[in-house]
Amino acid sequence: MPGDDCLVRPLFGGAITSCFPPRFQDVSNIREAPDHQEVFADPSRDESLIFELLDLKHEVGDDGSAVWFLRDLANEQDAAETMVLEHSGTLEAVGLGYGGGPTIVKMAVGQMAISKGRQGREAQNLVRVYLANLRLKEVSTDVLITAHEPILINPLSESARTVGAGPAVPAAQSGCLPVAEVFKLAVTNFKVHDWSLFGSGA
Repeated sequence: MPGDDCLVRPLFGGAITSCFPPRFQDVSNIREAPDHQEVFADPSRDESLIFELLDLKHEVGDDGSAVWFLRDLANEQDAAETMVLEHSGTLEAVGLGYGGGPTIVKMAVGQMAISKGRQGREAQNLVRVYLANLRLKEVSTDVLITAHEPILINPLSESARTVGAGPAVPAAQSGCLPVAEVFKLAVTNFKVHDWSLFGSGA
C-alpha cells in the first residue's frame, strides 16, 4: 500500500531493529518515553506500537505469559471491561535466542476500555490490544511488543479531536495496513544486534 511499506527501524540506539510502516512516528520526539520503552504512534489514526524491555518474570509460566502481561497492562491502565479475545499460540523466533537458539514467543489479543493520559474513566475508548511476549531467558528479559487499535472513540476523549468520535475508520478504508498486520511484521522482524544492551547477562 502506498506510504505503508515496511521500514527497518532502529530501537534502543540500534541494539535492536524491527520493521513497521513509516506512518508510526517516534513518540520520544514529542514527549519523553521511559528508557526501557520505545513508543511509536500514528496520531492521525490513534494507533500505537510499543516495544518494552522488562526483567524476566520467573514466576509467570511460558504458556500463559502473554495473557498474564495483557491482564497486567489492563490493571496498569485502570481498564474497564477487559476481555481476552484470543490466546494465539506459540511462535519460535529462530535466531533470536542468545547464542542463536530459538526463543519462545507467546501472543494474545484483548479488548479493553482505556482512557488517554490523565483522562478519567468517563473518557475511555474501546481499544483492541495485540501483545507478544518474547522470553529472552538467557539474558533474564521479557520483551513485550504491544499494538493498540481503537475500535470506538469516546466523544470526551482527547483522541476525538484528532480522529473524530464514534467507530474507528477501518485501516483498509484509509489505505493503511491493518494494525494486526503491522503487529505481526514488528514481531516477526524483531532482531537483537547487540546483546550487551541486556547488561552483564550477555
